[in-house]
Amino acid sequence: MRSSTPAHPRSSRRAVLAGASGVALLLLAGCSSGSGQAAQQATSATTSAAPATRTITTEQGAVEVPGDPQRIVVLSGGLAGYLYALDAPVVATDTRVLGVTDLQGGFPPAWADEATEQGTTALPAGEELNIEAVAAAQPDLIIGGGQGITAVQAQEAYEELTALAPTVLVPTTTTSWQEQLELVAEATGRTDSVAELVDAYDEEVERVRSAITVPDGTAVFLLSLPVGKPYLVPADAALPALTEEVGFTPDDVVTKAGNPTLYGSGDSFEVSPELLAQVADAPTAFVVALGGPSVEELAQDPVYAALPSFRAGQVHELPATSYRPDYDGAMGALDAIAEEFGA
Repeated sequence: MRSSTPAHPRSSRRAVLAGASGVALLLLAGCSSGSGQAAQQATSATTSAAPATRTITTEQGAVEVPGDPQRIVVLSGGLAGYLYALDAPVVATDTRVLGVTDLQGGFPPAWADEATEQGTTALPAGEELNIEAVAAAQPDLIIGGGQGITAVQAQEAYEELTALAPTVLVPTTTTSWQEQLELVAEATGRTDSVAELVDAYDEEVERVRSAITVPDGTAVFLLSLPVGKPYLVPADAALPALTEEVGFTPDDVVTKAGNPTLYGSGDSFEVSPELLAQVADAPTAFVVALGGPSVEELAQDPVYAALPSFRAGQVHELPATSYRPDYDGAMGALDAIAEEFGA
């Protein structure tokens, strides 16, 4: 039973994008002695070809966004990583990522370097969205939505936000990182980079699948929260779906629990301690600590210690960023799984 701290996943993204940049530089280097003039003409042509604005479709209706936004404000820390993965200019962002950062602020480690390099400002965190701080950033595009409290705040303040700049909200029901990435890329006009990132992830899935030994039977996914109550993750949520790609079989805990009410965006539910043994009886368990007890601490709790996975020592901790993963979170989850189940 090990707690996995995966290698920083940003390097793999940089390698992918650097490869694309290298091809472009080689093409320019192959020009004749008039390459400077040709490059200048090409840049001019590209600029003139780029539309001043584009119209995209959102749940709130059609939104006219800048063709090449330069001052983007991001209202959810869970979405900000996509902007940095796409090398988009982020002038200000919320910094809260579940289980990683909180109201105290500070950039999440996955994209702290990029935020610092860009001079991104951290938006104040609170129970309500700070409209004044958003306005002070002078955005030409606002991106929000996704999952969690920040999505609720953005929806409640949508009319005020649209008065400041074009505002695009990622639907709460869009939970896969690939779909979220595509929506953010469309909003920012950076769809050309999506395929490279998705391909890098698919290659990592294949590498991990071939490098690990998957235990027999199903797997259950437990959230460790400060409230001290058992929470489980449905089999069709983002994290279980990710593990299924590398060979695991997520258990149908929702059916075993009698189809309980799902919280938030439908990726967790509470189960009573008395029913936990009945619902979480899979031979393998993954635990995501979101400010709650560690695996070692849970193992001292008789309620958890009685579970088959705990009794057999088949309990594996995954990073907090794997619960609602963005691109970096998904890559980090794969790294952790490879470390836990590799030879």
